Amino acid sequence: MLRRILLLIPLTWVIVTLAFFLVRVAPGGPFDRERKPASPQVEAALRQKYHLDETPFSQYLRFLGLKWEARPDGSWHRAEGGLLVGDFGLSLKYRNHSVTDIILQGLPVSLVLGWLAFGFAIGTGIPIGFATAIRKGGWADAAGSMAAILMVCVPGFVIGPILVLVAGLKLGWFPVGLWGSPMHAVLPMITLGLYFSGRVARLMREGMVQALQSEFIRTARAKGLGEFSVLLRHAFRLAVMPVLSYSGPMLADLLTGSFVVENIFQIPGIGVFMVNASLSRDYPMVVGLVLLYAVLLLVLNLVVDVAYGFLDPRVKHG
Repeated sequence: MLRRILLLIPLTWVIVTLAFFLVRVAPGGPFDRERKPASPQVEAALRQKYHLDETPFSQYLRFLGLKWEARPDGSWHRAEGGLLVGDFGLSLKYRNHSVTDIILQGLPVSLVLGWLAFGFAIGTGIPIGFATAIRKGGWADAAGSMAAILMVCVPGFVIGPILVLVAGLKLGWFPVGLWGSPMHAVLPMITLGLYFSGRVARLMREGMVQALQSEFIRTARAKGLGEFSVLLRHAFRLAVMPVLSYSGPMLADLLTGSFVVENIFQIPGIGVFMVNASLSRDYPMVVGLVLLYAVLLLVLNLVVDVAYGFLDPRVKHG
């Protein structure tokens, strides 16, 4: 476990380094999408302000916080900011705002929405998959499987407007936009979590079907254990493994927000910033959000591996 934790540091550094240089290789620049093209003098001043006139390697050292500069008296000092002190620099699109401030502003909203969607996906997907597996071949299996396929196939930009039209405007059950009360979170939670609910249901069904065909299940039934005990205490514990493995990447996807859902319901999360930063070549914002996503993904996968050891004693971590 200690080796796995220590491995996160160089792996995160590799991801950040690749993101830093790849976003600069992409065609276009951060000032190409201005409404009114800047004069060469103004653009030169902007590039100097944001240190884009330096070499890529010099910019990289400044981003990491390892850039040293000479003072007028000839002494040297480390440049302010940098990743080592948790400063991603100023945004090139949302000027006079730091990337850290923007992330801190939008991340809590995306985290709340992501956790709610995660709970919805797990809370609906596991029961559907469990019910369809134990009723394999019956009408419940057909109905549940069809529902899971529809959840996976119908995208959020279709589900969201339908929910807004029916549950929001026609029936008036829930607010259709913004982020002010728990009721505002219901429609975005369903829109974001429905796709993942279908994935969880399919994984749970496949895992449960395979578990019910295992020898230890037949042995447990031969010993006279009740069907409830066989299904929940023995089969379920093994069947939920694929869901647990998928929950790490799924939670990372959900916690970092969704541009489509946040845009449909006008939610001030970080999903909008990610897309806008990519389109406008906002280098600091893109790298900062990539780092955030990478850390979430690596940490959550590590948590999943640890949880494996508690659910399945056959799993041993080296």
